[in-house]
Amino acid sequence: MNTLTDLSPAPAADAAAIDSAPFFIRGQVVEGAEQVHRSRDLGVDFATPNLDLNALVHPRTELPPLLNTPLSEIIDFLYEAGQKLADPNNEHVQATIDRMAKVSLQPRLSIEYQMRSSIDYLDRKSLWELVEQNFPNPKALDEWVPHTDHEGRRSFIRAFAPRLIHVLPGNAPSQGIRSIAQSALVKSVSLFKMASADPFSTVAFLRTMAEVDPNHPVVRSMSAIYWRGGEESVERVLYRPQYFDKLVAWGGGDAINNVMKYIGPGFQLVSFDPKTSISMVGKEAFADDETLARVAELNALDVSIGGQEPCVSSRFTFIEASPEQADRYCELLATRIRVDRMGEGTPRPLDRELKEEIDTLRVLDDDYAVFGKTDGRGVAIRSEEPVDFHPLRKTSNVVCVPSLMEAMKHVNVATQTVGVYPFERMAELRDHLASGGAQRVVRLGECGPSAIGNPHDAMYPLHRFVHWMANEDGCES
Repeated sequence: MNTLTDLSPAPAADAAAIDSAPFFIRGQVVEGAEQVHRSRDLGVDFATPNLDLNALVHPRTELPPLLNTPLSEIIDFLYEAGQKLADPNNEHVQATIDRMAKVSLQPRLSIEYQMRSSIDYLDRKSLWELVEQNFPNPKALDEWVPHTDHEGRRSFIRAFAPRLIHVLPGNAPSQGIRSIAQSALVKSVSLFKMASADPFSTVAFLRTMAEVDPNHPVVRSMSAIYWRGGEESVERVLYRPQYFDKLVAWGGGDAINNVMKYIGPGFQLVSFDPKTSISMVGKEAFADDETLARVAELNALDVSIGGQEPCVSSRFTFIEASPEQADRYCELLATRIRVDRMGEGTPRPLDRELKEEIDTLRVLDDDYAVFGKTDGRGVAIRSEEPVDFHPLRKTSNVVCVPSLMEAMKHVNVATQTVGVYPFERMAELRDHLASGGAQRVVRLGECGPSAIGNPHDAMYPLHRFVHWMANEDGCES
């Protein structure tokens, strides 16, 4: 392998004004500011060390460090690390929040909330439940499990520790801790590629774990680094089956399309590709003014999750209503979306193109009605068909339909979560939603954290991560 010494740095800037984003490589913190990069969303510079590709690969001739560590011990370690991460005086977490606020589209308090709440993922009961939902027999993670088929052929099955590259998203700081925990549970050797909108949080999590026990196999199994997505001098070297088994990719369409060219025999893709979540509101919402206000509040909760950055945030609401009824609803919805629920203060503004698009609909197009303001605090757009742009920054497109069944033509494999009101109508809709390609249906207002251990993007991720190995031992006499 070659050592990378040039990652196409951004133009020189005042070094004192640039935040440092250290690496974490197989248990060691690597400091340095030799490379300067620019964040994609806000164009803010940050600095990283030079990247030594040789240090990132765990040779296949060596067993994974976690292979023979009991799952119970791994979960105990993750829990202990979570307690240290939850300490309000944790300097790594605090510094990460400060730095992320400069490069992320999300307001600072939203980032802080997500960082703090993500630590709940390291609860012992939650981790055990996650494993038990993903594996019919969790013993396969710890040992070779015997099995004899109906013809007497004897085998031993192991969920063997994989070698994974994770391409992390930039819009969900909580995903770093989730990915670390999931990787540890399957005993993987993992390399985390951080995003330019979050080149800090995963290293902060790992540094805290190293302070619990610098020699623990979880710590020695993990690396977190940054390079610019699409950098062939890095990716053509690392994205190879002789070094890694699977690439676990989160991100937008461009990010997923970029990694697809490296996928081939022996190197698989586990893709959490771009998704859009929606809401479905039945005519029952118009039973009375009190019900209508409550439904609008539930809808607003789903629109506002994470500043509408995560895939789980609702972007389109299909409502059984006339345009006049939908306008009443949109007025309430826009008001509720604009509520500052977390004290997050001044939001990021809409980008100019999106703002102009919405303002044009307000003034020039009689087929649309716009409620709220294009200031990043929240807006609702009523239409007969979905808008042809992607709603962002607390923007909800409310689409009138004669029935919720008519909305099924807008459901496809990119539809992640569907929030439904009234709740009892989920049962009549869920088969049709699944047939259309949707992956999750919930009560309106509950699009947020999913039930522990449930499928994500129509799969059980941990089950997909491991390298399933069979040792066949002939027939029993």
